[in-house]
Amino acid sequence: MRLEYFQLIDRIIDIDYEGRKLRAEAIVPTTSTIFEGHFPGHPLMPGVLLMEAMAQASGWLIIGLTKFTRMPFLAAFKEAKLRSFVKPGAKLLLSAAIVHEGSGFAVTTAEIRVEDRIVCNAELTFRMVEFPSPEFRTSMEKVAAAIAFPMQALAHD
Repeated sequence: MRLEYFQLIDRIIDIDYEGRKLRAEAIVPTTSTIFEGHFPGHPLMPGVLLMEAMAQASGWLIIGLTKFTRMPFLAAFKEAKLRSFVKPGAKLLLSAAIVHEGSGFAVTTAEIRVEDRIVCNAELTFRMVEFPSPEFRTSMEKVAAAIAFPMQALAHD
């Protein structure tokens, strides 16, 4: 996980295209400048970054389901719950599932678990648009490769 770069997903575990679900993982770094202020002497993963991690997992699911033809931009959170603190070094298991897709929007549910305990969950809404430029899409494909996004599955459909 590279907090300073907002790269919050380390690896895509799998995408179930038929079930419209994704699983990913990330390990919260043990050191980061973010923990210097959140909180001095008691470092915790900021809740807003946990929300962003759920948004990124959902976003990769949408990118996969649209075969890299649409870029999801976060539009809303609903029923967001932060249930537990997350400490540096924690291994996060993220999951996302499509609830609704249509009219240029997608709605997902997402959650993060640590040691089989749900630490946060929410319903997220995304606006889906064409990639703003070929360069942006290329940069997203590079990130996809870095996090083991299963690009080969897109070629077979």
